Amino acid sequence: MKYLFHDFANYFRCNSQLSLLLQLYREKKMKLKKYIAQTAVASVMTLEAAQAIAGGHGVMVGSAEMVASKTIVENASASDELAVLVAAVTAAGLVEILQSAGPFTVLAPTNAAFAKLPAGTVDTLLKAENIETLKTILTCHVVAAKAMAADVIKMAADNGGMAELGTVGGCILTAKYYYNKVTFTDENGNVATVTIADVPQKNGVIHVIDTVLLPKS
Repeated sequence: MKYLFHDFANYFRCNSQLSLLLQLYREKKMKLKKYIAQTAVASVMTLEAAQAIAGGHGVMVGSAEMVASKTIVENASASDELAVLVAAVTAAGLVEILQSAGPFTVLAPTNAAFAKLPAGTVDTLLKAENIETLKTILTCHVVAAKAMAADVIKMAADNGGMAELGTVGGCILTAKYYYNKVTFTDENGNVATVTIADVPQKNGVIHVIDTVLLPKS
């Protein structure tokens, strides 16, 4: 009887300890859930605050901060690095198109990219008699879809390392991805490297490039 009582005492003692442990576990679990919930709310609030402070702004192109709520033309016009491109787009009468809903992907050559062309090329293209040629060159930098860098990289990866893209101007560009760089090659072999990728626009995306691409000669 003595041993039986001793066993019962141990049994109840163990059960009491187990109940206490379970209670402590439940309390800690509830506190952990509450902490996680509070942390999640705080994180969301921090993100929203950061976005509000940033004003929805994005990538810098030249001295201008690109704003995702603005169109391709509006953002490009604000950048000193894209001044020649904007002048050419205006002369070619493409402003209205690139202000429309799209979406478009624009490969945007910088002023330095235009400067790599033979001397006098830009001035010649801006003349009234050469506007159609200018328009073709510019629309060879426009794809009638929104293609982020990740989309281009996947297309290239799915096609043995390169992928062909048709442009509004009728040019066929070959996209490649190697050594962490995205490039586009025109039908003449000119290669443009993307220097700033994924610049979001209200009506698409801009990828800044370092070389002007040309129609097949």
